[in-house]
Amino acid sequence: MRNSKTYYVIINLLKGFIWLGAFILIYIFFKKYIDINYLKWLRPLFDNEPLIILIFLVSEIVIGIIPPELFIIWALRDDHLNNFVFRISLLAVISYCAGIIGYFIGHYLNKSLFYRWAKKRFLSKLDRRLQSFGMYLIIIAAMTPLPFSGVSMLVGSVRYPFNKYVLFALSRFVRFGLYALIFWQIDPNI
Repeated sequence: MRNSKTYYVIINLLKGFIWLGAFILIYIFFKKYIDINYLKWLRPLFDNEPLIILIFLVSEIVIGIIPPELFIIWALRDDHLNNFVFRISLLAVISYCAGIIGYFIGHYLNKSLFYRWAKKRFLSKLDRRLQSFGMYLIIIAAMTPLPFSGVSMLVGSVRYPFNKYVLFALSRFVRFGLYALIFWQIDPNI
């Protein structure tokens, strides 16, 4: 049984690194080959930080609709390290707190019709994984493209101990820090 947990962690971390590699390649491609002038119409949106933060918060609560990597790239808007670190820290805290909100949504709404529908539609595969892998699923969801909020809802719905959840969910900060460091290092304008 222990061997299958190790295999699960390794495979999913590799998937996460593949996902990160794909984002890096797409990011480099866009920076190098796409004329940014085509995207000027998005500038008012990108400059509206409260709106971007609100979009991120909603996305993180609603089963991670938009990948956090896009917001990490957004945080690279200027070349000031202090601003970048502040934005990444804010995004990480929001994501962690959204996971906690997801935990309580699952905890308190697990009997509702909507939650049963969402669990059946989106979370059933994760439910089987949670039964098998417990804390490893929380860590993998926090570190990889698995839907962190969805896993948090699932964990809350099965009444997983909250103190253990918040401890394992701290690995979300590692993801944001690691991804931010990588994107900061590869950004050609900085």
